[in-house]
Amino acid sequence: MPSEKVLNQKKAKVSELAEKFKKAKMIVLTDYRGIPVDDDTKLRTTIRNDGNEYEVVKNSTIAYALKEAGVEGFDGTLEGPTAVVIGYEDYVTPAKAVNDYAKNNDFYNIKLGVMDGKVIDAEEVKKLANLPSKETLYAMLASALLGNIRNLAVVLDQTRQKMEENA
Repeated sequence: MPSEKVLNQKKAKVSELAEKFKKAKMIVLTDYRGIPVDDDTKLRTTIRNDGNEYEVVKNSTIAYALKEAGVEGFDGTLEGPTAVVIGYEDYVTPAKAVNDYAKNNDFYNIKLGVMDGKVIDAEEVKKLANLPSKETLYAMLASALLGNIRNLAVVLDQTRQKMEENA
């Protein structure tokens, strides 16, 4: 039986993780087995540079934290060493970081994702990972708007010319 001090530390870790889960837009749980230290360091750096968090956590702690955060439907997926990627800003960057690594490393698997508190399977995480980044979407929107503004300017200029000819 763990001491009261150890038990309180575990409860505190669960509460801390649950609060992070509640704030997160996207959570990705991955298999942590077999990842070389150098690769792990690079992956952690990539994830953190995108404004996300990466942590290896005991499955029981993850399970209690997910339950405390109100997430259901993850039972049976928490086996073996697990890494948690938590994204607060968007849905794509956490999914993209782990999916890109998994593409090049057969041993690295996505277990599941949690998007806005709802469990999604690994395939849905992969679909999210293949979406364009927020910056790319903004650029696409700006380009489309700019094209429409130019078209409007041409139409207005042609209308002005016709009105001048008829005057």
